[in-house]
Amino acid sequence: MDLGIAGKWALVCAASKGLGKGCAAALVREGVNVVITARGEAALQATAAELRALNPAVQVLAVAGDITTPAGRAAALAACPQVDILVNNAGGPPPGDFRDWDREAWIKAIDANMLTPIELIKAVADGMAERGFGRIVNITSGAVKAPIDILGLSNGARSGLTGFVAGLARQAKLASRNVTINNLLPGAYDTDRLKATLSGAAAKTGQPLEAVAEARRQQSPARRFGSAEEFGAYCAFLCSVHAGFVVGQNLLTDGGAYPGTF
Repeated sequence: MDLGIAGKWALVCAASKGLGKGCAAALVREGVNVVITARGEAALQATAAELRALNPAVQVLAVAGDITTPAGRAAALAACPQVDILVNNAGGPPPGDFRDWDREAWIKAIDANMLTPIELIKAVADGMAERGFGRIVNITSGAVKAPIDILGLSNGARSGLTGFVAGLARQAKLASRNVTINNLLPGAYDTDRLKATLSGAAAKTGQPLEAVAEARRQQSPARRFGSAEEFGAYCAFLCSVHAGFVVGQNLLTDGGAYPGTF
């Protein structure tokens, strides 16, 4: 299927590895020029080289910086000639017990996982509407639908973003101008973040890492972890010309782990 987005420009956040990288790779394969951001310069440049090799016909620009800061956002936006596609992504806050989180911890989580995406949306949405095309995809978490007790900081911040997007996406000045905003809610994907979480659980319980990983796999009817490549393909479709009628949705990709009907 031709997604109809060749030649467009995308800004993909936290794209040096994991799900962000998967999304950037899928867009590059479709002929989309990308600006990728991440804090680590070396990993980011290595990813940029991989992306250029996937499709030498597109431009891949790498901007190292912290997207959760005004300076990081400004640098990323300045590098992109125009943002036709925005993929919001940032590392999740650490797990823990809410009794141990002070105001600073909450503000940091909200700033990274709620306010940063909103600031980027604010920077690009009206321009998208003027041009008559825009796709905004926020990578949030399956915990928005099925909260995980130790991820309270993430549950709270990402749920705040979800509520905000529900209203914004339905504004006629955006939706009627072919600008869509949707959220992708990943479950357990084979990423460094999941590996770190599993390693922490193994250390805490004294169980072998593989036993902890296998127990987590068994929580999914698919009996496996998702791959960044398949997540990226789903994201690329949401960014395509064929997804213009998908507006304000929270799309869960978790291998069937969430047991509810709605």
